[in-house]
This record gives sequence, C-alpha cells and structure tokens, in this order.
Amino acid sequence: MAARPAERDPEKQLQQVRERIEDLQRSIRSDTDRRDSLSAQLRDAEEGVRNARGRLGNVRKQLAASDARLSGLTAERERNQKILREQRLALAAQLRAAYMTGREEQLKLLLSQEDPAAFGRMLIYYSYLGRARAEKIGEIEAAVTALEQAAAQEAEERERLAALEADSRRELSSVDSARTERSKAVRAINSQIRNNSDTIAKLKREAAGLEKLVADLRRALKGLPPGAGQAFEKVRGKLAWPTGGKIVARFGQPRGGGLKWNGVMIAADRGTEVRALYEGRIAYSDWLPGMGLLLIIDHGGYMSLYAHNEQLFKSVGDRVEGGEVVATVGDSGGRSQPGLYLEIRRGAAPVDPVPWFRHPAP
Repeated sequence: MAARPAERDPEKQLQQVRERIEDLQRSIRSDTDRRDSLSAQLRDAEEGVRNARGRLGNVRKQLAASDARLSGLTAERERNQKILREQRLALAAQLRAAYMTGREEQLKLLLSQEDPAAFGRMLIYYSYLGRARAEKIGEIEAAVTALEQAAAQEAEERERLAALEADSRRELSSVDSARTERSKAVRAINSQIRNNSDTIAKLKREAAGLEKLVADLRRALKGLPPGAGQAFEKVRGKLAWPTGGKIVARFGQPRGGGLKWNGVMIAADRGTEVRALYEGRIAYSDWLPGMGLLLIIDHGGYMSLYAHNEQLFKSVGDRVEGGEVVATVGDSGGRSQPGLYLEIRRGAAPVDPVPWFRHPAP
C-alpha cells in the first residue's frame, strides 16, 4: 500500500532537522578553523607583548642607572664646588695673613736689626704655600668643569632614554590592544562554537524524537480503512478546547532552527486538567525528547497530540471519550513555563487546530 502524501510530513521535519544539524556542524568546522587562525595570531600578539614589556623593562633599568649616575655626578660636583669655595676662602685668608705678617716682620726687622735672611725665608714660605693652594684650586676647578660636562652628557643620555621609554610604552600599548582584541575574538568564537554544539545536541534529541514519532505514526496509520476520519471531520468547528489558557504560539509561526510550529502552544497553570478532544484510542503515552510527557489519541484517520504534560492518566490501547481528563498541564521536555502543546494531524500531516473549535482561540 502506497504511503499517503501526508505521511511524509514528519519525515520532512526530520530531514529539515538533519540538514540543520549538518549546517551547524559545517559552521562549527569553519569557526574552529577561524579560531585556530586567531589563536595563532593571539600567540604572536602575546609574544609581542612579552617582548615589548622586556624592552620597556630594559629601558627603564637603563633610565634608572642614568638617574643614579646623574645624581652621583651632581653630588660630586656640589662636593667639589663646596671644596672649591672653601679653598678660595682659605687662600684669600692666607693672602691677607701673609700680607699683614709680612708688614709686621719687615717693621720688626728694621727696628731690631735682626737677620734679614729669616725674613726672606718667611716670604718664600708664604709664596710657596700660596702657589700650592692656587694649584689645588685649579685642579678642583678642572674637576668641577669635567663633572659639569659629564653631567651634561648624562642629561642628554637620560633624555634619549626617556624618549625611548615613551616609545616603548606606546609600542606596548599597541601590541597589548591587539592582543586584547584577538583574545576577545577567540572567546566570542568559542562561545559561538559552544552554542552551536548545544543546539546540535538539542536538535539531535529532537531528531531522535521525530524518528520515534514517525515510527509510531506509521504503526498507528497502518491498515486504516478507506474513509477513515470522516466521523472526526464532522466535528470540525464544534470541539471544546482541551484546557483553559492563552495561545502563545500559533500554527505555522517560526519556532527557531528553520522549523515552524505544527500546532498551538497554550500557556496554562501547572496541574490544570487536560481533556481529550474527541473519542479515540491512546496510540502513544510516554516521554519524548522535545515534547516531554506526550499523549497521542488516534481518532481514526485523525490524531490529537498533547505535549509537555506533568502527568499522563492513560496508557497505550486505552479507549477515551471526548472531554475525558487524560493528563495535567506541566513543563516537561525542557519548557521554561508550564503550558500545553496541542496538535491535530490528518494522518501524519499537521493541520491548524484553531478552526476545529467552537469558541475563539483563548
């Protein structure tokens, strides 16, 4: 017996899920290649940062050494300038003393008629002492001049090192900014890879659920007699809603991953009773990935599906009547909020449930 066109709908959904998984896997491979390339750039950037920090550290050491030398030269120059001042003062005092002493000794010699040779020797001594002190002053002046020249050269060197330090800081800032940007890019790609991997895992669970649903629907549809479903079609526009609440997702609306809603999502309080739309036989009563606790009622050519329940009160093979309580509202299957997901299928093909009810959508 050839498969009805409607039976291919779940298989189409399954194929869409598988294609979405392949797309995400290709995206992960591409992102992984980009991440590896950026990681290599990040490694180079981090090495650049290390090298720049090393150069900056060396320049700062040289700058500190230059500061120490300049400080030493300044201190030595000030010490020599102090000695120079003292020597100049001493020489001036000596010259004044010699002058005064010479006048007194000359007067004594004239008055006392003492040995003129002693007076001459004294003058020679003062003259020698003055020359020695003057030579010392000259040496100190030369040393001070040399220190001033050395200090000037060291000051120039310090200016060069200070400019080099500024350049090194700018270089470090530049390479560190590049490192930060590459690090952010690597983290972003890693996050995207994790998100895609999580989505793939979720889609694989959904694919497994669809595979099981396809198999169950095929078993339920096997051997349906001609004209099956006519009784259910007669109640179109006359059914009561299975539970109270507000529709938050409608048939045909996008639901992410390239898929669309095949039914309606009704927000309702946890534990609210869920009632069968119409009489029939329980074709499925178990947990299903993506659907949570799922109940499927076979109405003969048509099926109604009730998902994300908190409790299921019927088992496969049980007969139910329209309006009979079959489950309670929950959030099973990963829902963030409690609610009932409802589908009506003609064979395996989902149809919009809303036109089947006698009251407007809640």
